[in-house]
Amino acid sequence: MISEAELPEPEEQDLYEHLRIVVDKGQSLLRIDKFLMHRVENASRNRIQNAIDLGNVLVNDKAIKASYKVKPLDVISVVLPHPPRDTEVYPENIPLDIVYEDDDVLVINKPAGMVVHPGYNNYTGTLVNGLVYHFQQLPTLPGNDGRPGLVHRIDKDTSGLLLISKNERAMTWLARQFYEHTITRQYLALVWGDLEQDGTVTGYIGRSVNDRRVMAIYDDAEKGKWSVTHYKVLERFGYTTLIECQLETGRTHQIRAHMKHIGHPLFSDATYGGDKIVKGTTFSKYKQFVENCFELMPRQALHARTLGFVHPTQRKRLNFEAPLPADFDSVLQKWRKYIAANSEQNA
Repeated sequence: MISEAELPEPEEQDLYEHLRIVVDKGQSLLRIDKFLMHRVENASRNRIQNAIDLGNVLVNDKAIKASYKVKPLDVISVVLPHPPRDTEVYPENIPLDIVYEDDDVLVINKPAGMVVHPGYNNYTGTLVNGLVYHFQQLPTLPGNDGRPGLVHRIDKDTSGLLLISKNERAMTWLARQFYEHTITRQYLALVWGDLEQDGTVTGYIGRSVNDRRVMAIYDDAEKGKWSVTHYKVLERFGYTTLIECQLETGRTHQIRAHMKHIGHPLFSDATYGGDKIVKGTTFSKYKQFVENCFELMPRQALHARTLGFVHPTQRKRLNFEAPLPADFDSVLQKWRKYIAANSEQNA
């Protein structure tokens, strides 16, 4: 598969063959970008053309143009600057913060900074690498190769609770609950701006047309998947607000994209514009205060605090809660002190 993240910078480097195709004897003349569209999984014509332009597609060991017409017995190679990986997940002795465990499920408190499953540029050191070391024969679902036991995930720099299944029966049971939105998940988030009241954000969430690394909210069902986030105001700090978010759906970057969409990006979220001063004064003292907070927590202020589900064997609802990690708690304490000090000065 060719993905945009895998396209290399145009520079001298070793290249590794990821895909090799010998064209059939009976193949009629056809542009190579059209030819590859039907032979490279999940690759659009635009991505294939980009790969060709960057020299990542060779015919008979030579770089070609997108207009090149494939001929019988041509040897086509897709080459990339990193070696190909198989779908096997290699076990690593990584400590896991296990909140709950039985024969069917695990509940893990994931620290910020840990990637959940292997992927491009993150083949080791992930939560799944640790899981396959500590637990044997974790189940997978169709299309979920390389992510044994996972029925959902949270972002690398989001902390908090993750639910893992230990057998196929449990995985099917839990996946059904996620599909039916009966799993309860609540997140704590510190957002920029003074949210006046509780609310709900909805919309179709999909990749931004301007930057494929981020998600955007659309009104058109053809541009994304339906998403719903309910939020409740917990504490106000004037220029920021601590909220509790409850997910009705679970889409990639859902809370981060939703809060950005309504003009309240998550505090310290570099991807969605929260890593600069969005609200506040121009005083240098305030600027230094915010920068100190960013230094304390150089990641988005998002924590998966609670998780509730019906157990696959016990058939009763279990609920778990993870305390705020030290970085998040420290930033909240700093905001409380800052607001308290300002209130005294203005009294």
